[in-house]
Amino acid sequence: METDWPLIAVRLALYLALSGLFGLSAFSLYGLHAGERSNALPLRPWLVGSGLAALLLSGIALALLAAAMAGAPAWPIDREAIGVLLTGTATGTAWEARMGALGLASVVALIAAGRAVPLGLIAIAGGIALATLAWTGHGAMDEGVRGWVHLLADILHLLAAGAWVGALLGLTLLVTRPADRIDIAHLRLTHRALHGFGLVGTIVVGAIVVTGLLNSWLLIGMGNLPNLPFTLYGQLLLAKLALFGVMLGLASLNRFRLTPAIERSIATGDHRGALGALRRSLAIETTCAVTVLALVAWLGTLEPPASAM
Repeated sequence: METDWPLIAVRLALYLALSGLFGLSAFSLYGLHAGERSNALPLRPWLVGSGLAALLLSGIALALLAAAMAGAPAWPIDREAIGVLLTGTATGTAWEARMGALGLASVVALIAAGRAVPLGLIAIAGGIALATLAWTGHGAMDEGVRGWVHLLADILHLLAAGAWVGALLGLTLLVTRPADRIDIAHLRLTHRALHGFGLVGTIVVGAIVVTGLLNSWLLIGMGNLPNLPFTLYGQLLLAKLALFGVMLGLASLNRFRLTPAIERSIATGDHRGALGALRRSLAIETTCAVTVLALVAWLGTLEPPASAM
């Protein structure tokens, strides 16, 4: 099967936009206090931008998916295929729900991005929009009880991954603030946000591991494990797992070494070294996260081993 690079690229961009919308709004709620959110982070441009980008990308993704399902070229747009997809499938219903959620989140973010209640509404709407991606992937390929279990696992996996990616965005925005705007108060806020993500991160990692194992069992099957390294699907999956392991190591480094180093730097008044090390670690972790999402976008276009049995 020929690789559909445009669809993979749009899926990746959509993962990033929706993760940014959901994860950054959630991070702002649990990681920052009321009254400091708008000053600490440029929430309005990031949340509004993520919402609008996700709306545009969802439209493009719908056209590409309809063309792929109809076996037609992406251009000119096949309006009949899009109509069939929207009116006759669960994928179309999920797409409509996503567009509604994104419209709501974008408007609320534009009006009141930094306040707790609007942020909560944005996070809920962003979470709904992110969860609808489960209907465009392998999570919707099964039926009956197995189908609902698979779909729920996929949704939880998406939300946990989105929370992690959004938190990485928030932390990166905090530590890359211009030097003339970094004072003791901002360092204390950054340390508290890092410490706060430690507990949330543990829950997120646990959810990713459990749902990932369940999804792997449903998509691969025990009998296909020996042949996994010899298929493109298996190679991409193993690469994803390796990068996830690197992210776990970096997250542990951030939590147990670099976060305490920030606390010590506040006491000594010399924060450049600790902040620089944290920036480098977050940059590598974010690069790994984006690569993992790219692999996920690619894997979603391939036939999993279990479906070939």
